[in-house]
Amino acid sequence: MFQLTLRRRGISDQVVLRAMEEVPREVFVEPRDRNYAYRDSALGIACGQTISQPFVVAYMTEQLQLQKDHRVLEIGTGSGYQAAVLSRLCKQVLTIERYRTLADDARKRLEKLGYYNVEVLLGDGFDVPAGAGDFDRIIVTAAMEQIPDRLMERLQPGGVLIAPVGPHHGTQTLVRAVRTETGFDRKELVDVRFVPALPGIAREL
Repeated sequence: MFQLTLRRRGISDQVVLRAMEEVPREVFVEPRDRNYAYRDSALGIACGQTISQPFVVAYMTEQLQLQKDHRVLEIGTGSGYQAAVLSRLCKQVLTIERYRTLADDARKRLEKLGYYNVEVLLGDGFDVPAGAGDFDRIIVTAAMEQIPDRLMERLQPGGVLIAPVGPHHGTQTLVRAVRTETGFDRKELVDVRFVPALPGIAREL
């Protein structure tokens, strides 16, 4: 039923559908919400954040057009669910989270599930460490009012970035940007609602 719901909403990539089926979403939601884990809706998690609805996770993943040798950067680890799905489809995921509680909990979940190609970093998604290198794909899972140039520059040639862009309190638009020889080709996809992406590391939590 889970896969059928995603298919009905337009997800057609078989590899993405298999990854969504494989990752146990109930592990990534709050215990009180486990009965609702596979509903197509966002759910609240710690630190006032959310785990995105399955369709949005699948849609953003599909738009990345991942390959097995790709190195992926995720901004906004949350519970670790999106990173878990990505990990089934690429070589390595570096995911950055500004809340220590979320980063620590996500790291434990991912390790327990054996998703060893994911590295969880406590840090500022607006200021990715230079030593992290460049990436084939970048996914942002929190709303940015605009995509920082320094984040775009971390894309390899031919790389793809997808991010929700728009006001923090309202509707955003998913933007897909591809790095070309002359710059970036940007395309607006669908309207979404995400929690705000904020700079810096959270002082508490």
